[in-house]
Amino acid sequence: MNTLKLFAVIVLTLTLSAFTVTTDEGGYKIGDIATDFSLENIDGKMVSLSDFKDAKGFIVVFTCNTCPYAVAYEDRVEALNKKYADKGYPVVAIMPNNTDVKPGDSMEEMKARAKAKGFTFPYLMDKGQKIYPQYGATKTPHVYLLEKTKKGNVVKYIGAIDDNYKDASAVKTKYVENAVDALLKGKEIEVKETRAIGCTIKV
Repeated sequence: MNTLKLFAVIVLTLTLSAFTVTTDEGGYKIGDIATDFSLENIDGKMVSLSDFKDAKGFIVVFTCNTCPYAVAYEDRVEALNKKYADKGYPVVAIMPNNTDVKPGDSMEEMKARAKAKGFTFPYLMDKGQKIYPQYGATKTPHVYLLEKTKKGNVVKYIGAIDDNYKDASAVKTKYVENAVDALLKGKEIEVKETRAIGCTIKV
């Protein structure tokens, strides 16, 4: 009986350990350091976070052309960049979808969409889909607010832009704005994580 109990404890321990490892592979958590990247922008140039010498941080948004949720948020993403880029928190948008599955998210389509909407932020392609898994992004749109520190770009907020994707005029809580405002004031972010609402990233 003692041997069976010991065996059960070992199995349970191994199971819990395996579960812990799995959950830790889900991307960045609050407080993690986000590694830099080098991705192609719609202007053909490669863009890295390190290029923004004067930035205090970044509003990294995984988004695309084809998802209705992402389209619903386009104007709000543009508004975030116009409000915060000059204050040190520019938007950096990344298109994470497999373009073989979603040809509407090709580089040519990205260029056309950015021109039509007048995007003032970088719109990068995650070619090879190597960056979004590092972040743990699962939706479009999915936001990661980073703060530049001596240690690196620290993840300070993860989730949705606000609490109403359907109607911008009906938004009650602006999660990203509240988080950036808190950082600019040197205060603690009250809501650090929310559930991203959008389309699943296509692999």
